[in-house]
Amino acid sequence: MFENKKVKNGVIFGAIVVVLAIVVTVGVSVTKNLGKTNSAISADEAKSSIAKMLGHIQVEDLPLRSEALNVNESLSTAEELPDIDTVYPIGVQGSGQIDIEVFTSPEKGGPGMDRWLLDVAEAFNKANHTTSSGATASVTVRSVDSGTAVEYISSGKYVPDAFTPSSTLWGAMLETGGVSVQLKSDRLAGNVAGVLLTEEMESHLIEQYGSADFSTVVQATADGEMMMGYTNPYASSTGLNFLLNTLYTGDPENPLSSKAVGQFNKFQANVPLVAFTTMQMRTAAESNVLDGLILEYQSYINDSTLAREYKFIPFGVRHDNPMYAVGNLSAEKEEVLDQFIAECGSQQSQELATKYGFNSNEEYQSALPQPGGQTITQAQSIWKENKDGDMPIVALFIVDISGSMSGEPINNLRTALLNSMQYINDDNYIGLISFSSDVYRDLPIEKFNLKQKTCFKGAVNNLTVGGQTAMYDALTVGMDMVEKKLDEVGNAKPMIFVLTDGESNNGYRYRDVGGIVAGLKIPVYTISYNYSNEQLDELAAINEAASISGTSEDIVYKLRNLFNAQI
Repeated sequence: MFENKKVKNGVIFGAIVVVLAIVVTVGVSVTKNLGKTNSAISADEAKSSIAKMLGHIQVEDLPLRSEALNVNESLSTAEELPDIDTVYPIGVQGSGQIDIEVFTSPEKGGPGMDRWLLDVAEAFNKANHTTSSGATASVTVRSVDSGTAVEYISSGKYVPDAFTPSSTLWGAMLETGGVSVQLKSDRLAGNVAGVLLTEEMESHLIEQYGSADFSTVVQATADGEMMMGYTNPYASSTGLNFLLNTLYTGDPENPLSSKAVGQFNKFQANVPLVAFTTMQMRTAAESNVLDGLILEYQSYINDSTLAREYKFIPFGVRHDNPMYAVGNLSAEKEEVLDQFIAECGSQQSQELATKYGFNSNEEYQSALPQPGGQTITQAQSIWKENKDGDMPIVALFIVDISGSMSGEPINNLRTALLNSMQYINDDNYIGLISFSSDVYRDLPIEKFNLKQKTCFKGAVNNLTVGGQTAMYDALTVGMDMVEKKLDEVGNAKPMIFVLTDGESNNGYRYRDVGGIVAGLKIPVYTISYNYSNEQLDELAAINEAASISGTSEDIVYKLRNLFNAQI
Protein backbone atom coordinates (compact mmCIF):
# COMPACT_ATOMS: atom_id res chain seq x y z
CA MET A 1 0.00 0.00 0.00
CA PHE A 2 1.10 3.54 -0.70
CA GLU A 3 2.34 5.21 2.47
CA ASN A 4 1.50 8.78 3.38
CA LYS A 5 4.75 10.32 4.61
CA LYS A 6 5.73 13.79 5.72
CA VAL A 7 6.31 16.36 3.00
CA LYS A 8 8.37 19.48 3.74
CA ASN A 9 7.05 23.01 3.46
CA GLY A 10 3.42 21.93 3.72
CA VAL A 11 0.48 24.14 4.24
CA ILE A 12 -2.76 23.76 6.13
CA PHE A 13 -6.36 24.30 5.79
CA GLY A 14 -9.35 23.13 7.63
CA ALA A 15 -12.46 21.20 7.93
CA ILE A 16 -14.51 21.36 4.92
CA VAL A 17 -15.19 18.33 2.92
CA VAL A 18 -12.74 19.19 0.20
CA VAL A 19 -12.57 16.62 -2.43
CA LEU A 20 -9.28 17.22 -4.19
CA ALA A 21 -9.80 14.89 -7.04
CA ILE A 22 -10.70 14.35 -10.58
CA VAL A 23 -14.08 13.39 -11.81
CA VAL A 24 -14.18 10.28 -13.95
CA THR A 25 -15.10 11.12 -17.50
CA VAL A 26 -13.55 8.41 -19.60
CA GLY A 27 -14.09 4.69 -19.50
CA VAL A 28 -11.95 3.36 -16.64
CA SER A 29 -11.39 -0.18 -15.55
CA VAL A 30 -13.52 -0.50 -12.43
CA THR A 31 -13.84 -3.71 -10.51
CA LYS A 32 -16.33 -2.37 -7.92
CA ASN A 33 -19.59 -2.23 -9.82
CA LEU A 34 -22.69 -1.70 -7.75
CA GLY A 35 -24.58 -0.24 -10.70
CA LYS A 36 -25.50 3.10 -9.17
CA THR A 37 -26.57 5.87 -11.52
CA ASN A 38 -26.63 9.66 -11.44
CA SER A 39 -30.39 9.68 -10.78
CA ALA A 40 -31.35 11.19 -7.43
CA ILE A 41 -32.24 8.70 -4.72
CA SER A 42 -33.56 9.14 -1.20
CA ALA A 43 -31.22 9.99 1.67
CA ASP A 44 -31.78 6.55 3.24
CA GLU A 45 -31.01 4.83 -0.05
CA ALA A 46 -27.91 6.98 -0.42
CA LYS A 47 -26.63 6.03 3.03
CA SER A 48 -27.33 2.37 2.32
CA SER A 49 -25.39 2.57 -0.94
CA ILE A 50 -22.44 4.21 0.79
CA ALA A 51 -22.36 1.45 3.42
CA LYS A 52 -22.13 -1.18 0.67
CA MET A 53 -19.53 0.75 -1.32
CA LEU A 54 -17.24 1.31 1.68
CA GLY A 55 -16.60 -2.42 1.78
CA HIS A 56 -14.85 -2.15 -1.60
CA ILE A 57 -12.66 0.84 -0.74
CA GLN A 58 -9.21 0.60 0.79
CA VAL A 59 -9.08 3.22 3.58
CA GLU A 60 -6.24 3.94 5.98
CA ASP A 61 -6.58 6.05 9.15
CA LEU A 62 -3.40 8.06 9.58
CA PRO A 63 -2.06 9.00 13.02
CA LEU A 64 -2.68 12.59 14.10
CA ARG A 65 0.29 14.93 14.06
CA SER A 66 0.10 18.41 15.54
CA GLU A 67 2.37 21.27 14.55
CA ALA A 68 2.59 24.60 16.33
CA LEU A 69 1.00 27.52 14.54
CA ASN A 70 3.08 30.51 13.50
CA VAL A 71 1.36 33.88 13.24
CA ASN A 72 3.73 34.76 10.41
CA GLU A 73 2.57 31.84 8.26
CA SER A 74 -0.36 33.77 6.80
CA LEU A 75 0.42 35.54 3.57
CA SER A 76 -0.16 39.24 3.03
CA THR A 77 -2.78 40.32 0.50
CA ALA A 78 -0.03 41.21 -1.95
CA GLU A 79 1.47 37.73 -1.58
CA GLU A 80 -1.94 36.08 -2.04
CA LEU A 81 -2.69 37.92 -5.27
CA PRO A 82 -1.47 36.22 -8.46
CA ASP A 83 0.69 37.85 -11.10
CA ILE A 84 -1.79 40.13 -12.82
CA ASP A 85 -0.63 39.48 -16.39
CA THR A 86 -1.21 35.75 -15.93
CA VAL A 87 -4.77 36.00 -14.62
CA TYR A 88 -6.03 39.36 -15.92
CA PRO A 89 -4.47 39.94 -19.34
CA ILE A 90 -4.69 43.30 -21.08
CA GLY A 91 -7.79 43.76 -23.24
CA VAL A 92 -6.62 46.81 -25.18
CA GLN A 93 -2.94 47.77 -25.41
CA GLY A 94 -1.98 51.40 -25.87
CA SER A 95 1.23 52.42 -27.64
CA GLY A 96 1.35 56.20 -27.21
CA GLN A 97 4.20 58.16 -25.73
CA ILE A 98 1.88 58.95 -22.83
CA ASP A 99 -0.14 55.81 -22.06
CA ILE A 100 -2.49 55.37 -19.11
CA GLU A 101 -3.59 51.98 -17.83
CA VAL A 102 -7.20 51.63 -16.70
CA PHE A 103 -8.71 48.85 -14.56
CA THR A 104 -12.30 48.25 -15.63
CA SER A 105 -15.08 46.10 -14.21
CA PRO A 106 -15.90 43.07 -16.42
CA GLU A 107 -19.39 44.12 -17.58
CA LYS A 108 -17.75 46.76 -19.76
CA GLY A 109 -14.38 45.11 -20.36
CA GLY A 110 -15.26 41.57 -21.39
CA PRO A 111 -16.37 39.72 -24.54
CA GLY A 112 -19.49 40.16 -26.65
CA MET A 113 -22.01 42.63 -25.27
CA ASP A 114 -19.69 43.36 -22.32
CA ARG A 115 -16.91 45.04 -24.32
CA TRP A 116 -18.13 48.63 -24.44
CA LEU A 117 -15.08 50.23 -22.80
CA LEU A 118 -12.74 48.12 -24.93
CA ASP A 119 -14.43 49.41 -28.08
CA VAL A 120 -14.20 53.00 -26.85
CA ALA A 121 -10.50 52.54 -25.97
CA GLU A 122 -9.73 51.09 -29.41
CA ALA A 123 -11.47 54.04 -31.05
CA PHE A 124 -9.56 56.46 -28.80
CA ASN A 125 -6.21 54.89 -29.69
CA LYS A 126 -6.97 55.03 -33.42
CA ALA A 127 -7.90 58.73 -33.22
CA ASN A 128 -4.25 59.80 -32.74
CA HIS A 129 -4.85 62.00 -29.70
CA THR A 130 -1.96 64.12 -28.47
CA THR A 131 -1.24 66.03 -25.29
CA SER A 132 -0.73 69.80 -25.15
CA SER A 133 3.02 69.17 -25.41
CA GLY A 134 2.56 67.20 -28.63
CA ALA A 135 3.13 63.71 -27.19
CA THR A 136 1.00 60.91 -28.61
CA ALA A 137 -1.68 59.65 -26.20
CA SER A 138 -3.22 56.23 -25.68
CA VAL A 139 -5.01 54.02 -23.13
CA THR A 140 -4.42 50.45 -22.01
CA VAL A 141 -7.45 48.66 -20.54
CA ARG A 142 -7.41 45.63 -18.26
CA SER A 143 -10.60 43.91 -17.03
CA VAL A 144 -10.43 43.04 -13.31
CA ASP A 145 -13.29 42.19 -10.93
CA SER A 146 -13.93 45.31 -8.83
CA GLY A 147 -13.28 43.64 -5.47
CA THR A 148 -10.04 42.12 -6.73
CA ALA A 149 -8.98 45.41 -8.32
CA VAL A 150 -9.37 47.12 -4.93
CA GLU A 151 -7.03 44.52 -3.42
CA TYR A 152 -4.38 44.97 -6.11
CA ILE A 153 -4.47 48.73 -5.64
CA SER A 154 -4.71 48.90 -1.84
CA SER A 155 -1.97 46.30 -1.33
CA GLY A 156 0.35 47.98 -3.83
CA LYS A 157 0.74 44.69 -5.73
CA TYR A 158 -0.22 46.41 -8.98
CA VAL A 159 -1.48 49.97 -9.29
CA PRO A 160 -3.02 51.30 -12.52
CA ASP A 161 -3.34 54.95 -13.45
CA ALA A 162 -7.14 54.87 -13.33
CA PHE A 163 -9.95 52.62 -12.11
CA THR A 164 -13.55 52.39 -13.27
CA PRO A 165 -15.50 49.98 -11.03
CA SER A 166 -19.23 49.35 -11.30
CA SER A 167 -20.11 51.71 -8.46
CA THR A 168 -18.70 54.31 -6.08
CA LEU A 169 -18.77 51.78 -3.22
CA TRP A 170 -15.32 50.50 -4.21
CA GLY A 171 -13.90 54.00 -4.50
CA ALA A 172 -15.10 54.75 -0.97
CA MET A 173 -13.31 51.63 0.28
CA LEU A 174 -10.06 52.71 -1.36
CA GLU A 175 -10.28 56.18 0.19
CA THR A 176 -10.90 54.72 3.65
CA GLY A 177 -7.93 52.40 3.15
CA GLY A 178 -5.65 55.38 2.67
CA VAL A 179 -5.27 55.10 -1.11
CA SER A 180 -5.01 58.39 -2.99
CA VAL A 181 -7.87 58.37 -5.49
CA GLN A 182 -9.66 61.23 -7.22
CA LEU A 183 -13.16 60.90 -8.62
CA LYS A 184 -12.78 62.24 -12.18
CA SER A 185 -16.27 61.32 -13.39
CA ASP A 186 -19.23 59.95 -11.47
CA ARG A 187 -20.59 58.30 -14.62
CA LEU A 188 -19.23 56.77 -17.80
CA ALA A 189 -22.32 54.68 -18.65
CA GLY A 190 -25.56 54.33 -16.69
CA ASN A 191 -26.49 51.05 -14.99
CA VAL A 192 -28.35 49.81 -11.91
CA ALA A 193 -28.40 46.69 -9.76
CA GLY A 194 -31.65 44.83 -9.35
CA VAL A 195 -33.57 41.90 -7.91
CA LEU A 196 -34.99 39.51 -10.49
CA LEU A 197 -38.38 38.01 -9.61
CA THR A 198 -40.63 35.63 -11.49
CA GLU A 199 -44.06 36.98 -12.35
CA GLU A 200 -45.57 34.49 -9.91
CA MET A 201 -43.39 35.72 -7.04
CA GLU A 202 -44.01 39.35 -7.94
CA SER A 203 -47.77 38.73 -7.82
CA HIS A 204 -47.41 36.87 -4.52
CA LEU A 205 -45.50 39.75 -2.91
CA ILE A 206 -48.07 42.28 -4.07
CA GLU A 207 -50.91 40.14 -2.72
CA GLN A 208 -49.18 39.26 0.55
CA TYR A 209 -47.28 42.49 1.33
CA GLY A 210 -48.92 45.14 -0.81
CA SER A 211 -45.96 45.74 -3.12
CA ALA A 212 -43.01 44.05 -4.80
CA ASP A 213 -39.93 46.07 -3.91
CA PHE A 214 -36.63 45.55 -2.13
CA SER A 215 -38.05 45.81 1.40
CA THR A 216 -40.80 43.26 0.71
CA VAL A 217 -38.24 40.89 -0.84
CA VAL A 218 -36.22 41.06 2.39
CA GLN A 219 -39.31 40.63 4.55
CA ALA A 220 -40.71 37.77 2.47
CA THR A 221 -37.36 35.96 2.65
CA ALA A 222 -37.21 36.45 6.43
CA ASP A 223 -40.78 35.09 6.67
CA GLY A 224 -39.88 32.02 4.64
CA GLU A 225 -42.20 33.09 1.81
CA MET A 226 -39.49 33.05 -0.86
CA MET A 227 -35.97 31.77 -1.54
CA MET A 228 -33.52 34.54 -2.37
CA GLY A 229 -30.00 34.16 -3.73
CA TYR A 230 -27.19 36.70 -4.00
CA THR A 231 -23.47 36.86 -4.74
CA ASN A 232 -20.42 37.18 -2.49
CA PRO A 233 -20.23 40.80 -1.22
CA TYR A 234 -16.44 40.62 -0.96
CA ALA A 235 -16.09 40.20 -4.72
CA SER A 236 -19.34 41.19 -6.41
CA SER A 237 -20.47 44.81 -6.84
CA THR A 238 -24.12 43.75 -6.94
CA GLY A 239 -23.63 41.44 -3.95
CA LEU A 240 -22.03 44.24 -1.92
CA ASN A 241 -24.84 46.62 -2.85
CA PHE A 242 -27.40 43.97 -1.88
CA LEU A 243 -25.77 43.39 1.52
CA LEU A 244 -25.74 47.11 2.36
CA ASN A 245 -29.37 47.50 1.33
CA THR A 246 -30.42 44.52 3.43
CA LEU A 247 -28.71 46.00 6.50
CA TYR A 248 -30.22 49.44 5.86
CA THR A 249 -33.64 47.81 5.54
CA GLY A 250 -33.16 46.37 9.03
CA ASP A 251 -32.23 49.78 10.47
CA PRO A 252 -32.30 52.83 8.16
CA GLU A 253 -30.61 54.95 10.83
CA ASN A 254 -27.67 52.64 11.47
CA PRO A 255 -26.99 49.63 9.21
CA LEU A 256 -24.37 48.34 11.67
CA SER A 257 -26.64 48.31 14.74
CA SER A 258 -27.67 45.19 16.64
CA LYS A 259 -31.18 45.74 15.28
CA ALA A 260 -29.91 45.67 11.70
CA VAL A 261 -27.80 42.57 12.36
CA GLY A 262 -30.74 40.84 14.03
CA GLN A 263 -32.99 41.49 11.05
CA PHE A 264 -30.22 40.36 8.71
CA ASN A 265 -29.92 37.07 10.60
CA LYS A 266 -33.65 36.45 10.18
CA PHE A 267 -33.30 37.13 6.49
CA GLN A 268 -30.15 35.03 6.10
CA ALA A 269 -31.70 32.04 7.89
CA ASN A 270 -33.91 31.50 4.82
CA VAL A 271 -31.28 32.15 2.14
CA PRO A 272 -30.36 28.83 0.52
CA LEU A 273 -27.45 30.18 -1.48
CA VAL A 274 -24.80 32.89 -1.33
CA ALA A 275 -23.19 32.23 -4.69
CA PHE A 276 -19.45 32.29 -5.22
CA THR A 277 -20.09 33.29 -8.83
CA THR A 278 -22.97 34.76 -10.81
CA MET A 279 -23.04 31.57 -12.89
CA GLN A 280 -23.58 29.46 -9.76
CA MET A 281 -26.51 31.67 -8.80
CA ARG A 282 -27.95 31.49 -12.32
CA THR A 283 -27.73 27.68 -12.27
CA ALA A 284 -29.59 27.55 -8.98
CA ALA A 285 -32.32 29.77 -10.39
CA GLU A 286 -32.65 27.58 -13.48
CA SER A 287 -33.04 24.56 -11.19
CA ASN A 288 -35.95 26.29 -9.43
CA VAL A 289 -34.00 26.47 -6.17
CA LEU A 290 -34.42 30.26 -6.07
CA ASP A 291 -37.45 32.51 -6.38
CA GLY A 292 -35.26 35.58 -6.80
CA LEU A 293 -31.70 36.52 -7.68
CA ILE A 294 -29.65 39.69 -8.26
CA LEU A 295 -28.00 41.06 -11.37
CA GLU A 296 -27.08 44.33 -13.05
CA TYR A 297 -29.60 45.59 -15.60
CA GLN A 298 -27.09 45.55 -18.47
CA SER A 299 -26.49 41.82 -17.96
CA TYR A 300 -30.20 41.15 -17.44
CA ILE A 301 -31.40 42.87 -20.63
CA ASN A 302 -28.74 41.15 -22.75
CA ASP A 303 -30.00 37.71 -21.69
CA SER A 304 -33.21 36.99 -23.57
CA THR A 305 -34.20 34.17 -21.19
CA LEU A 306 -33.85 36.30 -18.09
CA ALA A 307 -35.56 39.29 -19.70
CA ARG A 308 -38.47 37.05 -20.69
CA GLU A 309 -38.89 35.13 -17.42
CA TYR A 310 -38.05 37.67 -14.72
CA LYS A 311 -39.17 41.12 -13.62
CA PHE A 312 -36.32 43.54 -12.81
CA ILE A 313 -36.65 45.61 -9.61
CA PRO A 314 -33.79 48.14 -9.15
CA PHE A 315 -32.20 48.69 -5.74
CA GLY A 316 -29.31 50.42 -4.00
CA VAL A 317 -26.75 52.92 -5.19
CA ARG A 318 -26.55 53.28 -8.96
CA HIS A 319 -23.91 51.35 -10.90
CA ASP A 320 -23.00 54.22 -13.20
CA ASN A 321 -19.38 53.17 -13.71
CA PRO A 322 -17.44 56.08 -12.18
CA MET A 323 -13.84 56.81 -13.14
CA TYR A 324 -11.08 57.42 -10.56
CA ALA A 325 -7.53 58.62 -11.03
CA VAL A 326 -5.25 56.52 -8.83
CA GLY A 327 -2.21 57.96 -7.09
CA ASN A 328 -0.42 61.12 -8.11
CA LEU A 329 -0.54 61.20 -11.90
CA SER A 330 1.70 63.44 -13.93
CA ALA A 331 0.10 66.42 -15.64
CA GLU A 332 0.30 64.67 -19.02
CA LYS A 333 -1.34 61.48 -17.72
CA GLU A 334 -4.09 63.57 -16.14
CA GLU A 335 -4.59 65.21 -19.53
CA VAL A 336 -4.85 61.85 -21.33
CA LEU A 337 -7.29 60.53 -18.73
CA ASP A 338 -9.48 63.62 -19.18
CA GLN A 339 -9.40 63.09 -22.94
CA PHE A 340 -10.44 59.47 -22.56
CA ILE A 341 -13.30 60.37 -20.22
CA ALA A 342 -14.47 62.88 -22.82
CA GLU A 343 -14.33 60.12 -25.46
CA CYS A 344 -16.48 57.91 -23.21
CA GLY A 345 -19.03 60.72 -22.91
CA SER A 346 -19.20 61.49 -26.64
CA GLN A 347 -22.45 60.94 -28.51
CA GLN A 348 -21.00 58.04 -30.49
CA SER A 349 -19.70 56.28 -27.35
CA GLN A 350 -22.96 56.79 -25.47
CA GLU A 351 -25.00 55.44 -28.37
CA LEU A 352 -22.76 52.38 -28.33
CA ALA A 353 -23.23 52.06 -24.56
CA THR A 354 -27.00 52.10 -25.02
CA LYS A 355 -26.68 49.42 -27.72
CA TYR A 356 -24.74 47.28 -25.23
CA GLY A 357 -27.49 47.58 -22.59
CA PHE A 358 -26.35 50.59 -20.56
CA ASN A 359 -28.17 53.91 -20.00
CA SER A 360 -31.56 52.47 -19.04
CA ASN A 361 -33.54 53.13 -15.83
CA GLU A 362 -32.46 56.77 -15.97
CA GLU A 363 -35.31 57.77 -13.68
CA TYR A 364 -34.16 55.51 -10.86
CA GLN A 365 -32.66 57.23 -7.82
CA SER A 366 -31.35 55.35 -4.82
CA ALA A 367 -33.03 55.66 -1.45
CA LEU A 368 -29.82 54.32 0.06
CA PRO A 369 -27.42 57.05 1.19
CA GLN A 370 -23.88 56.78 -0.11
CA PRO A 371 -22.15 54.80 2.67
CA GLY A 372 -18.60 55.57 3.67
CA GLY A 373 -15.77 53.12 3.22
CA GLN A 374 -15.64 52.21 6.90
CA THR A 375 -19.34 51.33 6.91
CA ILE A 376 -18.84 49.17 3.83
CA THR A 377 -15.92 47.19 5.25
CA GLN A 378 -17.75 46.72 8.58
CA ALA A 379 -20.79 45.48 6.68
CA GLN A 380 -18.61 42.89 4.95
CA SER A 381 -17.31 41.75 8.35
CA ILE A 382 -20.88 41.46 9.67
CA TRP A 383 -21.74 39.28 6.68
CA LYS A 384 -18.72 37.03 7.22
CA GLU A 385 -19.59 36.54 10.89
CA ASN A 386 -23.35 36.08 10.40
CA LYS A 387 -23.86 34.57 6.94
CA ASP A 388 -24.64 31.16 8.43
CA GLY A 389 -26.56 32.46 11.44
CA ASP A 390 -26.40 30.03 14.34
CA MET A 391 -25.84 27.07 12.02
CA PRO A 392 -22.25 25.75 11.98
CA ILE A 393 -20.69 24.25 8.88
CA VAL A 394 -19.47 20.67 8.69
CA ALA A 395 -16.83 20.66 5.96
CA LEU A 396 -14.31 18.18 4.64
CA PHE A 397 -11.37 18.75 2.32
CA ILE A 398 -10.63 15.84 -0.02
CA VAL A 399 -7.18 16.29 -1.54
CA ASP A 400 -5.68 14.68 -4.62
CA ILE A 401 -2.21 13.31 -3.82
CA SER A 402 -1.77 11.20 -6.96
CA GLY A 403 1.60 11.16 -8.71
CA SER A 404 0.73 14.04 -11.02
CA MET A 405 0.53 16.38 -8.01
CA SER A 406 4.28 15.99 -7.41
CA GLY A 407 6.46 19.09 -7.09
CA GLU A 408 5.01 22.56 -7.59
CA PRO A 409 1.31 21.50 -7.53
CA ILE A 410 1.38 19.92 -4.06
CA ASN A 411 3.65 22.63 -2.68
CA ASN A 412 1.33 25.39 -3.89
CA LEU A 413 -1.66 23.51 -2.55
CA ARG A 414 -0.07 23.24 0.89
CA THR A 415 0.61 26.98 0.85
CA ALA A 416 -2.97 27.70 -0.18
CA LEU A 417 -4.49 25.48 2.51
CA LEU A 418 -2.30 26.81 5.28
CA ASN A 419 -2.92 30.43 4.33
CA SER A 420 -6.67 29.87 4.07
CA MET A 421 -6.95 28.72 7.68
CA GLN A 422 -7.30 32.34 8.76
CA TYR A 423 -10.52 32.68 6.76
CA ILE A 424 -12.38 29.76 8.36
CA ASN A 425 -14.66 30.58 11.28
CA ASP A 426 -13.64 28.82 14.51
CA ASP A 427 -17.12 27.43 15.23
CA ASN A 428 -17.16 25.34 12.06
CA TYR A 429 -16.21 21.68 11.87
CA ILE A 430 -13.32 20.87 9.54
CA GLY A 431 -11.65 17.68 8.39
CA LEU A 432 -9.24 16.41 5.74
CA ILE A 433 -8.86 13.25 3.70
CA SER A 434 -6.56 12.56 0.78
CA PHE A 435 -6.48 10.00 -2.01
CA SER A 436 -4.27 8.45 -4.62
CA SER A 437 -4.89 4.79 -5.49
CA ASP A 438 -6.36 4.41 -1.99
CA VAL A 439 -8.03 6.77 0.48
CA TYR A 440 -6.44 8.23 3.63
CA ARG A 441 -8.31 9.74 6.57
CA ASP A 442 -5.78 12.39 7.53
CA LEU A 443 -7.89 14.38 10.00
CA PRO A 444 -11.30 13.51 11.50
CA ILE A 445 -13.92 16.26 11.33
CA GLU A 446 -13.90 18.29 14.54
CA LYS A 447 -14.54 21.88 15.62
CA PHE A 448 -11.87 24.16 14.20
CA ASN A 449 -10.41 25.22 17.53
CA LEU A 450 -6.71 25.73 18.23
CA LYS A 451 -6.07 22.00 18.72
CA GLN A 452 -7.80 21.10 15.45
CA LYS A 453 -5.86 23.78 13.62
CA THR A 454 -2.51 22.40 14.81
CA CYS A 455 -3.58 18.90 13.73
CA PHE A 456 -4.75 20.27 10.41
CA LYS A 457 -1.36 21.82 9.86
CA GLY A 458 0.32 18.55 10.68
CA ALA A 459 -1.94 16.64 8.31
CA VAL A 460 -1.29 19.03 5.43
CA ASN A 461 2.46 18.95 5.95
CA ASN A 462 2.31 15.13 6.03
CA LEU A 463 0.78 14.81 2.56
CA THR A 464 2.89 12.70 0.18
CA VAL A 465 2.17 12.20 -3.50
CA GLY A 466 2.21 9.02 -5.58
CA GLY A 467 -0.13 6.51 -7.21
CA GLN A 468 -3.30 6.81 -9.26
CA THR A 469 -6.47 8.87 -8.80
CA ALA A 470 -9.41 7.34 -6.90
CA MET A 471 -11.44 10.50 -6.47
CA TYR A 472 -14.88 8.93 -6.27
CA ASP A 473 -13.70 6.44 -3.69
CA ALA A 474 -12.55 9.43 -1.61
CA LEU A 475 -15.83 11.23 -2.19
CA THR A 476 -17.73 8.17 -0.95
CA VAL A 477 -15.62 8.01 2.21
CA GLY A 478 -15.97 11.76 2.65
CA MET A 479 -19.76 11.75 2.39
CA ASP A 480 -19.89 9.03 5.03
CA MET A 481 -17.71 11.12 7.37
CA VAL A 482 -19.82 14.23 6.85
CA GLU A 483 -23.11 12.41 7.40
CA LYS A 484 -21.88 10.88 10.65
CA LYS A 485 -20.68 14.25 11.92
CA LEU A 486 -24.03 15.83 10.97
CA ASP A 487 -25.81 13.17 13.06
CA GLU A 488 -23.54 14.10 15.98
CA VAL A 489 -23.68 17.90 15.65
CA GLY A 490 -27.36 18.24 14.77
CA ASN A 491 -28.45 21.34 12.88
CA ALA A 492 -25.45 22.10 10.62
CA LYS A 493 -24.68 22.85 6.99
CA PRO A 494 -22.54 20.30 5.11
CA MET A 495 -19.96 21.09 2.44
CA ILE A 496 -17.40 19.16 0.43
CA PHE A 497 -14.49 20.73 -1.45
CA VAL A 498 -12.90 18.73 -4.26
CA LEU A 499 -9.51 19.67 -5.67
CA THR A 500 -7.81 17.63 -8.38
CA ASP A 501 -5.44 17.92 -11.29
CA GLY A 502 -6.58 15.10 -13.52
CA GLU A 503 -9.15 12.46 -14.39
CA SER A 504 -10.12 9.81 -11.87
CA ASN A 505 -8.69 6.55 -13.13
CA ASN A 506 -9.15 4.15 -10.25
CA GLY A 507 -12.14 2.89 -8.27
CA TYR A 508 -15.71 4.10 -8.54
CA ARG A 509 -17.01 6.33 -11.30
CA TYR A 510 -19.12 9.46 -11.45
CA ARG A 511 -22.18 7.41 -12.37
CA ASP A 512 -21.76 5.45 -9.12
CA VAL A 513 -21.89 8.49 -6.83
CA GLY A 514 -23.91 11.18 -8.62
CA GLY A 515 -27.26 9.94 -7.33
CA ILE A 516 -25.84 9.61 -3.82
CA VAL A 517 -24.62 13.22 -3.85
CA ALA A 518 -28.08 14.30 -4.98
CA GLY A 519 -29.80 12.19 -2.34
CA LEU A 520 -27.69 13.49 0.54
CA LYS A 521 -27.92 17.10 -0.74
CA ILE A 522 -24.29 17.83 0.17
CA PRO A 523 -22.87 20.68 -1.96
CA VAL A 524 -19.60 19.55 -3.53
CA TYR A 525 -17.33 22.41 -4.57
CA THR A 526 -14.82 21.28 -7.18
CA ILE A 527 -11.48 22.94 -7.81
CA SER A 528 -9.71 21.74 -10.95
CA TYR A 529 -6.01 22.45 -10.67
CA ASN A 530 -4.18 23.09 -13.96
CA TYR A 531 -6.94 21.04 -15.54
CA SER A 532 -10.44 21.36 -16.97
CA ASN A 533 -13.23 18.78 -16.88
CA GLU A 534 -16.94 19.16 -17.59
CA GLN A 535 -17.78 16.36 -15.17
CA LEU A 536 -16.40 18.42 -12.32
CA ASP A 537 -18.86 21.13 -13.32
CA GLU A 538 -21.67 18.56 -13.31
CA LEU A 539 -20.68 17.26 -9.87
CA ALA A 540 -20.71 20.78 -8.42
CA ALA A 541 -24.02 21.62 -10.10
CA ILE A 542 -25.89 18.70 -8.49
CA ASN A 543 -26.47 20.70 -5.29
CA GLU A 544 -25.78 24.26 -6.53
CA ALA A 545 -22.11 24.42 -5.54
CA ALA A 546 -19.42 26.11 -7.64
CA SER A 547 -16.78 24.66 -9.92
CA ILE A 548 -13.53 26.63 -10.07
CA SER A 549 -10.52 26.32 -12.35
CA GLY A 550 -7.21 27.13 -10.67
CA THR A 551 -3.60 27.29 -11.79
CA SER A 552 -0.25 27.21 -10.07
CA GLU A 553 -0.27 31.01 -10.30
CA ASP A 554 -3.67 31.74 -8.73
CA ILE A 555 -4.60 28.73 -6.57
CA VAL A 556 -3.70 30.52 -3.31
CA TYR A 557 -5.95 33.47 -4.12
CA LYS A 558 -8.85 31.41 -5.45
CA LEU A 559 -8.93 29.06 -2.47
CA ARG A 560 -8.76 32.03 -0.11
CA ASN A 561 -11.76 33.64 -1.80
CA LEU A 562 -13.74 30.40 -1.86
CA PHE A 563 -13.20 29.58 1.80
CA ASN A 564 -13.68 33.16 2.95
CA ALA A 565 -17.05 33.19 1.22
CA GLN A 566 -18.25 29.74 2.21
CA ILE A 567 -16.77 28.82 5.62
